[in-house]
Amino acid sequence: MATTKKTTAAPTFAKIAENKKAAFDYFFEERYEAGMVLQGWEVKAIREGKVQLTDGYVVIRNGELFIIGCLINPLKTASTHINPEAARTRKLLLNKEEIKRLIGKIEQKGYTLVPINLHWKAGKVKCDIALAKGKAEHDKRDTIKDREGKREVERAMKSRHRDR
Repeated sequence: MATTKKTTAAPTFAKIAENKKAAFDYFFEERYEAGMVLQGWEVKAIREGKVQLTDGYVVIRNGELFIIGCLINPLKTASTHINPEAARTRKLLLNKEEIKRLIGKIEQKGYTLVPINLHWKAGKVKCDIALAKGKAEHDKRDTIKDREGKREVERAMKSRHRDR
């Protein structure tokens, strides 16, 4: 008698778009995963990779989250009966308690909500957002210096590995 064993693998997330500029401009305090309210043509365009998060930001209006500045460029084959708008404001779906908590945090000085990335999860588009605090100019210089230092170490290791 054969028994079947059910294995649970770690969930895999397919990244759609990433906001690398946000990591350079902000310190991330907390991260949240929110669903997105999308139209059909937007989902098709996202599947084709026609999305950009670089200039996006999140606002709270009437106790609801909205992402502004996220560009989803329509496909040429979009439906003929609709007029697709690339930069429309899209609603984010998050738990009501989490939204209340975020409102309290944002009212503190210097905090903002920034979209980090878009990814697929169980066939749905999810947006990772972060409660972030802006970096000062010297912090940005430190980030650049650390990045360049890591590159130098990698180059040295690579050239050392070749010499063998």
